[in-house]
Amino acid sequence: MPSVFERITAFNENRLPEMLAIKYKTMCANSFSFFRGTCHLFYEDLYKASNLQNSPLTWICGDLHLENFGSFKGDDHQVYFDLNDFDEAILAPAIWELLRMVTSIFVAFDNLNLDEAEAYNLAHKYLHTYTETLKRAKAIAIDPRTAKGIVCDFLTNVEKRKQKDLLKKRTTKVNGHYAFLNDKIKSIALNKELKMELVPFVENWMKSSIYANLDFKVIDSVFRIAGTGSIGAKRYLFLLESKKNKTKYLFLDMKQAFKSSIIPYSIYKQPGWANEAERAIAIKQRMQNVNPALLGTGVFKDEPFIIQQMQPTEDKIRLELIKYQYQNIHLVIEDMAQLTASAQLRSTGRQGSAITDELIYFAQNGDWHQVLDYAKNYSQQVKSDFEKFKIDYNNFYTSFN
Repeated sequence: MPSVFERITAFNENRLPEMLAIKYKTMCANSFSFFRGTCHLFYEDLYKASNLQNSPLTWICGDLHLENFGSFKGDDHQVYFDLNDFDEAILAPAIWELLRMVTSIFVAFDNLNLDEAEAYNLAHKYLHTYTETLKRAKAIAIDPRTAKGIVCDFLTNVEKRKQKDLLKKRTTKVNGHYAFLNDKIKSIALNKELKMELVPFVENWMKSSIYANLDFKVIDSVFRIAGTGSIGAKRYLFLLESKKNKTKYLFLDMKQAFKSSIIPYSIYKQPGWANEAERAIAIKQRMQNVNPALLGTGVFKDEPFIIQQMQPTEDKIRLELIKYQYQNIHLVIEDMAQLTASAQLRSTGRQGSAITDELIYFAQNGDWHQVLDYAKNYSQQVKSDFEKFKIDYNNFYTSFN
């Protein structure tokens, strides 16, 4: 039987080799980072638990965990807090989304050395709030007007951020013009040939967008390092300047789209998407209340990419910063549960997904102890796999030195 390290390296063999060392080092930071980077392991193991397949089919983001909720500015210019990562999204049993999210609660609390009983209470609260939201059959949205507790503070603060803040954080001025900082942590310089190919591609893409009338031009681009699971994909960040208004700038993120890592473990028929970027964006549009500004897809050198605006308002709630504020954590978990249920309610009856009445019945009759028990037990396997991975990672990379 292959080791955890061998399973991970086999899955990542089609990623950029020079980026994988960064990804694996990031995954070695702690068990939660490891969990974030190994969505494929979670579903490979879940596939063997045949008793956890029976629930209505819904659209799921697939990689739901505590840090895949965040803020963004929608195309209506309002800031929202919602699910925000759909790289793994597919049609699957509703319970799969819950199992990964609840497991993330147990993994995060164990990683932060927080009380196990409190983790169980929060996991129970998440499931209770999720079911109550489904029973009401009314999707909700969270913005600065409807948020409460720390999410309200969080959204109020990020709403105040301006484009100049992102410029200050990500760029420097060279000969009077903005250029990206190449810190080799969040960004790496691109070779000249690739830059010359990417620039016209992005500028042509922009001409077909809602910002076409502003007539933007690319003034710099870099390779972007972000996330954990997505490290190893081709990912570029562009700085664009308006030709009509020299004080107007945009940041565009362009990320390579791969097949969902859940697909090998799913027996459920999927729609015939044009490509993997179209899949991720289509499901995102169904599940989110309002989509981020400037969202679309493109095909560059025969590879599909997800393209969207990178904003000064993008952010995530970091559990380690509020780990002793249990009242705030309870409110955050409650919000996340409502958003999970709401995303499923919005996408009912679409290309094979269950209708609302089926989700209501599921909420009334689901075996939630089964979810809690599996998630709690699997969190311990994550911890064990993490320790094994660190040992093999250190042995592998020290052998080259």
